[in-house]
Amino acid sequence: MLSFTKLVLPVFVTMLAALGSSAIPAVEKRDIWSPPVTYPHTGTVWTSGQRHNVTWNTANPPANVSNGATILLRLTGTPMPVILAQNFDLHAGRVEVTVPWVQTRNDYEVVLLGDSGNVSPAFTINEN
Repeated sequence: MLSFTKLVLPVFVTMLAALGSSAIPAVEKRDIWSPPVTYPHTGTVWTSGQRHNVTWNTANPPANVSNGATILLRLTGTPMPVILAQNFDLHAGRVEVTVPWVQTRNDYEVVLLGDSGNVSPAFTINEN
């Protein structure tokens, strides 16, 4: 009696050969754009509860730019689970955010995520 593997393996190999490379999806070339954050910058002071625009340089964007961008708040070098804004167009160059209620510190950063990531210089947020 033939084993299952001896019966199925030749059929499987024949099917793969028939499919050829058409079964492998094509990989699209993607552009990477990492626009520098221009605000907040070193010396910026925000207060919890206020609204501010986070801005970035939109010069020289690539042909294909993500429209599902996100702004995160973090302590310098340490990710924080605080999303300040999401699902906005990177071409806009700015998005308004509400400063969350956090402890007074001078080592906050915003992270702009879209086609790539870019981080602002450290700045201060004061408790209200």
